[in-house]
Amino acid sequence: MAKANFEFSAGGVVMKGDTVLLIRVRSLKGWEVWTFPKGRLNKGERSSEAALREVEEETGWRCRIERELPRSVYWFQQDGRRIHKTVRWFKMAPIERVGEPDREVEEAVWLPIAEAASRLTYESERRLLAQALTADAAPENEQSS
Repeated sequence: MAKANFEFSAGGVVMKGDTVLLIRVRSLKGWEVWTFPKGRLNKGERSSEAALREVEEETGWRCRIERELPRSVYWFQQDGRRIHKTVRWFKMAPIERVGEPDREVEEAVWLPIAEAASRLTYESERRLLAQALTADAAPENEQSS
């Protein structure tokens, strides 16, 4: 059995009023995916720093963290390797538009919450959006990943 590889990412559920910011990207298999911005941590980077950086790179929006949301943990295959991925999510509020989405992102759009929920590709991210809408989610708790 092949050795598992571990990957750590962080991302944001960015909300403004009754809208949420989604991105459209392509999966490893080339499928269209509607999701929240996220990406891998750089060496020595904290999850909260990576989440803010990735959101800005992928959407062009500088944001602030309001609180931490539940983590996502899942397995996927890439280049014949099994990867165990943990994503730390943060609810964010936009501060200002500072650029354009990077080349990995086909589109970044603000959508009404109900439309965003129906457009999200993964059920786990619909649950994450529901968590972002609740007032009693876990407070931000910065620990190293």
